[in-house]
Amino acid sequence: MNKNLLYRSIPKVDILLEEEAVQEMIEHYGRDSVMEAIREELGHLRAFIGTCEDEEKAKQQIALLVSRIELRAAKMHTPNMKMVINGTGTILHTNLGRAPISQEHMKRLMGLVSGYSNLEYNLEAGKRGERYSHFEELLCKITGAEAAMAVNNNAAAVMLILSSMAKGGEVIVSRGELVEIGGKFRIPDVMEQSGASLVEVGTTNKTHYADYEEAITEETKALLKVHTSNYRIVGFTDTVTIDDLVPLAKEHEIPIIEDLGSGVLIDLSKYGITYEPTVQNSIEKGADVVCFSGDKLLGGPQAGIIIGKKKYIDQMKKNQLTRALRIDKFTAAALELVLMEYLSEEKAIENIPVLRMITEPFEEVEKRARSFRRILKNAGIAAEIGLEECESQIGGGSLPLERIRSMAVTLKPEKISVAELEERMRHLPVPMIPRTANDTIYLDVRTVESRWFRMAADMLKELEVCEETCLIQQI
Repeated sequence: MNKNLLYRSIPKVDILLEEEAVQEMIEHYGRDSVMEAIREELGHLRAFIGTCEDEEKAKQQIALLVSRIELRAAKMHTPNMKMVINGTGTILHTNLGRAPISQEHMKRLMGLVSGYSNLEYNLEAGKRGERYSHFEELLCKITGAEAAMAVNNNAAAVMLILSSMAKGGEVIVSRGELVEIGGKFRIPDVMEQSGASLVEVGTTNKTHYADYEEAITEETKALLKVHTSNYRIVGFTDTVTIDDLVPLAKEHEIPIIEDLGSGVLIDLSKYGITYEPTVQNSIEKGADVVCFSGDKLLGGPQAGIIIGKKKYIDQMKKNQLTRALRIDKFTAAALELVLMEYLSEEKAIENIPVLRMITEPFEEVEKRARSFRRILKNAGIAAEIGLEECESQIGGGSLPLERIRSMAVTLKPEKISVAELEERMRHLPVPMIPRTANDTIYLDVRTVESRWFRMAADMLKELEVCEETCLIQQI
């Protein structure tokens, strides 16, 4: 095997640039990108020849050079963030973007965010307006609060609330409510950043009324309740409710702040889900300020929603942190569209994907799963395709113990291993993210919309056709 001869047979850059296919790439991607792709692929090819002992394989790779350049140039211009098909059965999957926005809402958002909008312009008065005005009235109407605003996530909401209402003072909170909210971000750390001092009372499993009462001093600026939406302590436990704390707070003229975490505007227990305190319930019971997430049980965009007494919300709107934490035009527009659905509970359940997935009856999921299996079988995919009952979960730090009866389509590949199929599914044009267990691929249909069934079948079938390409890309 004469490697020097192989090296000399590699086309030079100027020769490659004369290729019609390369000229088309330059027209499509630009000269700089194509030149970068050429340099990188030439480097890879030379390195491959240097370690290869099979002359035919080396020649094959030289013949594939232009194709490899095109693949690399295309990859450079393909966005890294992609839509994926969620077959995990986790409805609010943090790693997959949590709450999906409905198609109808996205169509309306496209018109709003692709051009100019009245984000901070009052059309009635013809002068500067407030971005919260688009959804503040809706939030107040739905929850019964006096005022409302939103920042970029719920951790930011907690920080802004404490910075505005308790900076330089003390905030009392139960030890059993000092939660970690994900990514190693913790309530005590968020409180410290706000400039408020944390006063812990009670123990991990038990906190009593007297613990709060004895902790109040002249430095106390607020009582903080944190709803443990992402975990449960069961057994020998006791906690103090908002109902119990309201008289104490009024007596000492200090506000009660409640962080609901995931936040929900509809009583889901009527749909067979474990009862979760609603936002309206907190306001009714006397919480002065309540915050919760926009992209969890609410089913909207990522946001930290703050509602409550007007005097406190006004303080927050004037806080310098608000500018750093404010939401953008996409979030403001999406939040308004989602909240409008809550004017009718029936419409909210029907039109908000998260609520629709949570409340979909098992019989409907099973029916859709049978349809999905039939489509996959008709596509002639080289796998044993079956159905298996399973359990979905809500996820996203919401209702951690809740399991929802569901149905999955199962795949047992005939030509490759489950691990290899799972990896290839992650590299499809629209990646598919399944669960794997017992040497089987599971696609929980509760989190897979019917509109993706045909496309999923076509892509899985295509995996067999493009096996050669998959191998080439791995070299």
